[in-house]
Amino acid sequence: MVFICYEKCSTCKKAEKWLNDNNIRYEIRDIKLNNPTIEELTDWYVRSNIELKKFFNTSGMVYRSMHLKDQLPSLSENEKLRLLSTDGMLVKRPLLIDDKFVKVGFNKSEWEELLQRKS
Repeated sequence: MVFICYEKCSTCKKAEKWLNDNNIRYEIRDIKLNNPTIEELTDWYVRSNIELKKFFNTSGMVYRSMHLKDQLPSLSENEKLRLLSTDGMLVKRPLLIDDKFVKVGFNKSEWEELLQRKS
């Protein structure tokens, strides 16, 4: 399982604490240092069954500075994926990736349910 996060993100810190408190093994990946590729993002998007818009960090400074709220509706899926692959700070985090699931953002009850089903 890969836990993709940004070390200064408070939500990522909460998620990592939860993983550690629940003795869940994971590999950590810093999204700023190791930005997801378009191939990874495409795979995660397809497997996640969530809308692509949810992969964007809409509260982030990069998202806001680029005025993406106004631009996203007119972009194709491929253009959105390509855009996400240009800067890890555009991607909503944390991400929890396994061969059976992709979770975007931290929701404690969703993660608990997901990981109970996995075990």
